[in-house]
Amino acid sequence: MLQTNEIRVGTAFMYEGSPFIVQRMLGQKSGRAGRVSQLRVKNIVTGGTQDLGLDAGEKFEEVELEEKAVNLSYIDGDDFHFLDQETYDDILLTKEDLGDNAGYISPDDDYPITITYYNGKAVGVELPINITRTITYCEPGIKGDTSGKSTKPATLDTGIEVKVPLFCNTDDRIVIDTRDGSFVERAKDKK
Repeated sequence: MLQTNEIRVGTAFMYEGSPFIVQRMLGQKSGRAGRVSQLRVKNIVTGGTQDLGLDAGEKFEEVELEEKAVNLSYIDGDDFHFLDQETYDDILLTKEDLGDNAGYISPDDDYPITITYYNGKAVGVELPINITRTITYCEPGIKGDTSGKSTKPATLDTGIEVKVPLFCNTDDRIVIDTRDGSFVERAKDKK
C-alpha cells in the first residue's frame, strides 16, 4: 500500500477503481483538515488527465508496472523516440505521456532511463533522482548571496523553467531533483 507522502512523478496507483500515473506535482496545501497534496494524474486506461487533491493519511494500492531500460534516440516535436536496449525497437512516447519528466531529458544525456509499461503499453518513464542540466538563461547572479533561500526563475537547456538560488548564472551547470524540479546544488563536473 502507498501512502500519499510516498507518491511522486511516475508513481502508478489505483484510485476509485482505475489505474493512474502521476504526471506533475502541483503542490501541497495545509489547513484545518490536514495536509492535501495536489497532483496532475493520467488515467492509464483511458488516457484522460485530471487534477486530484489527496489527503495526507490516504492509502492506495500500488499498480505494478513492467520496466525496460532504454536510451532517448531523438525528439521530433512533441514525440520522444526511445531505443529499447535489448531488441533495438523504437518506442514512441508523447510529451503528454512523459509529463514533467519531458523537461529533464535530452538525446545528449547518458542517464539511465527506464520506460514503464502497463499491460504491454508504454505509459511513462523513470529517471534518476538527480540530473545535471545547464542554465541557458536567468537574470544575473547577486554576488555574496550564497544562502539559497531566495530564488529566481531559470530556463534550462531542455526548455523548462525551474527556480534557482540568486547566485546562479547563465551557463552554470546545476543538479535538479526530478521528483519535484527543485534545485539541489551546482554541478561539480565542468562540461
